[in-house]
Amino acid sequence: MGDYTVHIVDDEEPVRKSLAFLLTVSGFTVRLHESATAFLATAESIRNGCLITDLRMPDMSGVELLQRLRHLPTRIPAIVITGHGDVPMAVEAMKAGALDFIEKPFEDETLIQAIKRAADEIARTAQGKDIASITARFASLSEREREVLSGVVAGLANKTIAFDLDISPRTVEVHRANVMAKMDARSLPELVRMAMAAGFGPK
Repeated sequence: MGDYTVHIVDDEEPVRKSLAFLLTVSGFTVRLHESATAFLATAESIRNGCLITDLRMPDMSGVELLQRLRHLPTRIPAIVITGHGDVPMAVEAMKAGALDFIEKPFEDETLIQAIKRAADEIARTAQGKDIASITARFASLSEREREVLSGVVAGLANKTIAFDLDISPRTVEVHRANVMAKMDARSLPELVRMAMAAGFGPK
């Protein structure tokens, strides 16, 4: 990963050390921060790295941290981890700029792959092709698929989307799978990120 650095922000020292050990033995350069405030003090100088942050922290929440980072000139892909995750919270994190949302407990490989996607995100942004590609994929969705996507981005359950659109939950599942395939999204957080990048939000 060259000079790529993974910055870990978590108020619990055992969690920071555990993540640092996992990522170091996996070949990543790691830097630890005990609070969101401590990370923000150095964030503007980061040029090639990503952020892993917990959502629930005493001095500043993970979402608040992401909102602060959006005002910096430097783009820092962020991965949010939490033990209290649900879809609406995932959407809130995505709107604040998170690249991925991972619920505890998670497999080591899940986090490692998310970090690699963050590195890819930096490369795509540098090339200026990401938004154009997402917009093109979004244009390929049918009207019904967009309606289902709107419900997903709003954090609604399949049954709720089905009720609102007067279709069966199974039909919602089919449309949702089609949306994931057409958008080339590997996870719900990635799908929500794409929708936000394309300027698409809940109606």
